[in-house]
Amino acid sequence: FPSSVSQTLTEFELKWQHWHGECFNHLQCGTFSSSQHMESICKILLGDEDALLEKRDLMTTWYHYLVSHLLFTHPTVKPTELHSYAQVTGGTGPEPLDNILLAALEFDIHQVIKDIVSSNWWFVAHLSDLLDRCELFSSHNMDFGSNMREFLLLEYASGLFSHHSLWQLAVDYFDHCPKLGRAYLELHIERIPLTTEKKALKVLRICEQRQMSDQVRSICKIMAMKTLRHGRLGSALSWSIRAKDAAFATLISDRFLKDYCERGKFSDLDLIDNLGPAMLLSDHLMFLGKYREFHRLYSEQQFIDAANLLLSLMTASIAPCYFRLTLLLDALPLLEQKEVIFSTMQTYALMKCLEDPKVATRESADTEDSQKPQTLRLTISRSETPSILMASPWL
Repeated sequence: FPSSVSQTLTEFELKWQHWHGECFNHLQCGTFSSSQHMESICKILLGDEDALLEKRDLMTTWYHYLVSHLLFTHPTVKPTELHSYAQVTGGTGPEPLDNILLAALEFDIHQVIKDIVSSNWWFVAHLSDLLDRCELFSSHNMDFGSNMREFLLLEYASGLFSHHSLWQLAVDYFDHCPKLGRAYLELHIERIPLTTEKKALKVLRICEQRQMSDQVRSICKIMAMKTLRHGRLGSALSWSIRAKDAAFATLISDRFLKDYCERGKFSDLDLIDNLGPAMLLSDHLMFLGKYREFHRLYSEQQFIDAANLLLSLMTASIAPCYFRLTLLLDALPLLEQKEVIFSTMQTYALMKCLEDPKVATRESADTEDSQKPQTLRLTISRSETPSILMASPWL
């Protein structure tokens, strides 16, 4: 038939009936009697039941036969009539797909969903999304506040989360569930095993992009503990800073300082050198950063600046008690410089720090370094005279 956008269903039926009548006349007049195959084709075009049944073995499924039968017998069939035709043409079978198609022909959406769920969650999740966009689920809400579409997406995404390589896809599905998606995501995020730092960073990025601050802190704390147990102080400190956990940052800073007391050098210098504003998280972390800055100034031979910073660390309350003797011993090389580094007031302050009871306790406990404080006292005493002379207005 010639195509026409404005052609009505009635016009189509009239033309189809006319064409059908012509085919019937040709068959009755024996136009194709000389060719068995042409005659068979003409019978099929007329929708002859016997001719169609004769070729049914060429059709692999009942719905293939249903479409062929309706095309040549009732091309304008209404959607609501499809189920009855399916029953007439033998629309039954042992496969789950048969039940799904029959339910679809009956427009029983919920039965379709129910049948699909048992075999393919991917299909049912995406089908329900399409049906919801067609507003076919708008009147069906679940008891717990979600609609059918969201419920099915949540279930599918939850299944994806249990897979070791597909869990990241589940995040996008949860994002498209406006009512309960975030709650489900938060619950599943907490159950992800953080086996490597790479995986932890992936999970962390997901949480940060969605402003999930509680989960961010939890992940960082877990990784800080894990890396600390493996003796990786730098990574542990980095994770604790990211978690904004002042107590844990203090603990790791102490580990750095005690490690320095034992070894005489710092590990992870790049991290300590680039603490920046993060050192404000805790007093001990700030002390660690400033003490490292003292070493940098000393190595650059900025002795006066280094001495000022060292003295401020001694007199400030942020210095750990166990580290005060180490600070005083760091003053020795500065006191032994040919140039006078410490002023008279600073020299008196050094002596006062040396007489601190907490320093004396450390001195008596550490037999290995018991001679160093005595050496320090003598050095301070010797440096007092040049300091006084430098400060005298008559010289």
